[in-house]
Amino acid sequence: MTTLGLVVAEFNRPITEQMERDALEAATAAGAEVYETVHVPGVYDAPLAADRLARLDDVDAVAVVGTVITGDTDHDQVITDATAQRLSDVSLERDTPVTLGVTGPGMSAAEARERVENAAKAVDGALDLVAELPDPGLDTDTDTDTDSQ
Repeated sequence: MTTLGLVVAEFNRPITEQMERDALEAATAAGAEVYETVHVPGVYDAPLAADRLARLDDVDAVAVVGTVITGDTDHDQVITDATAQRLSDVSLERDTPVTLGVTGPGMSAAEARERVENAAKAVDGALDLVAELPDPGLDTDTDTDTDSQ
């Protein structure tokens, strides 16, 4: 059974609460277990929580969910760009799939509510990566023909 860590941003909680439910339902439907859910204040805070979860031996992948709603400045763009980059870094540094189920930037609250299914997509993506990525401990060198020397 695949075990996931889940990071949920609290900012815009009426939307992220539904995202959390959808993520948990997607995990259950796929036969996966959510080992631990970490709630963080906002999307920008998610990389540290994802990193902590990715360090756990019992966690095969991490899904991050949240939403960033646009305002009067480009703050939403800055937050989502920084978060996406750092989550990608966590995935590579920990050799653990970390998927981005964060909606935004540039969307209203109504648009964000219409995209809560991105949380389930993040869970599905994490599970797909666990299933498809080769095990780094396996020797994939198939050149074992020594007769041609």
